[in-house]
Amino acid sequence: MSRAIPDDPSDGEVPAFVLTDAGTPPTLDGEPDPVPVLVTVTGPDFPGVNAALFAVLAEHDAAMLDVQQATIHRRITLSALVTLPGDPARLQAALELTMPSLGLSVSIETGGDASAVHPFSTHVVLVLGRPITAANFAEVARGLAALRVNIDRVRRIADYPVTGLELRISLPALNPPTDTALRQALAAAGRRARCDIAVQRVGLAQRAKRLIVFDVDSTLIQGEVIEMLAARAGCEDEVRAITEAAMRGEIEFAESLHKRVGALAGLPVSALDEVAAELELTPGARTTVRTLKRLGYRCGVVSGGFSTIIDRLVDDLGLDFSAANELEIVDGRLTGRVLGPVIDRAGKAEALRRFADEAAVPIEQTVAVGDGANDLDMLAAAGLGVAFNAKPVVAAAADTALSYPYLDAVLFILGVTRDEIEHADAAEGLLRRVPL
Repeated sequence: MSRAIPDDPSDGEVPAFVLTDAGTPPTLDGEPDPVPVLVTVTGPDFPGVNAALFAVLAEHDAAMLDVQQATIHRRITLSALVTLPGDPARLQAALELTMPSLGLSVSIETGGDASAVHPFSTHVVLVLGRPITAANFAEVARGLAALRVNIDRVRRIADYPVTGLELRISLPALNPPTDTALRQALAAAGRRARCDIAVQRVGLAQRAKRLIVFDVDSTLIQGEVIEMLAARAGCEDEVRAITEAAMRGEIEFAESLHKRVGALAGLPVSALDEVAAELELTPGARTTVRTLKRLGYRCGVVSGGFSTIIDRLVDDLGLDFSAANELEIVDGRLTGRVLGPVIDRAGKAEALRRFADEAAVPIEQTVAVGDGANDLDMLAAAGLGVAFNAKPVVAAAADTALSYPYLDAVLFILGVTRDEIEHADAAEGLLRRVPL
């Protein structure tokens, strides 16, 4: 039954709309509104799939509202949301004639709200695993569903050295979870799934990072420099115990540093050269720095270690900034004292701010990566703080945490894909994958 909609007298002389039995209101000139149609094509991928579909749509004067395409294992899913000025049945008949002849399946859905284009995603979620199983992903999906969060898009971002999936999600319009609640729910899902999960808000800020600062010991390099020195001084166990207590936050870093350096008194300066020659970078460190510099990042290190050793690392990697402690040396031997202010927890954050000022980069566009309690202020000050193989107190406080021992996973958090990294490396003859 047709039903009249009364005029709104506040709008002046406006003709009443009449809903037809078909439920589609005519326009003011009597022509029906364009009909929204969702067309989905699936099948083997080959050059010309898009050309074939859109040639048929063009013949029927379709207007484009949205297009999405995904290709997995050489199978394509191509969807187009269009509006038509005419009868959708004519389009359906043409598609059902053309697409199957190319080995493609086609489905057509008519009606709905033509303005209902895919939602603007509010957050990006990165899931890292080695591998990511269906059970892993189910845990993540259940965690999001419990908060009524929708997964809008999924894409693979990495297959080496870990598998990385990037999810674009949107929060419910009514009673959306806070960012804290979202992170806590996904962190719990990650623990159940044994995956790393990073969450960031979608927006320009995600892509606007321009400065990154790394901690050195157990972050940019493997192991702790001061323990390597202590091994040569015969006090490795003593120094390691102090280091571990400091990294857990049980004693102040400055106090721990003075105790550990004091144990090195009398060590010949040649030991510094020996340790510098033995440093091993964390897997993925060169790739990470090289890729970031290609993207225009300024890169630096800030360390509770020692400048004599750190300076060589800076030269080797071509870093832009560095801050570290200065050992006192007299007559070719360490005195057991540190010169000048100690680069401690507060000093690391101050170094980050100084680097940002020198590079003219707003602090919101900085990234800090570290593992210990003395990195907490730096991680908090940065626009994005990343805990890398960190102690539990650090992982809980950081914006996101990585537990796999590959530094290039930081690139995935920043939205850089493995394909992009390897394409750039291949162009310079640097592409290689080390067996893991």
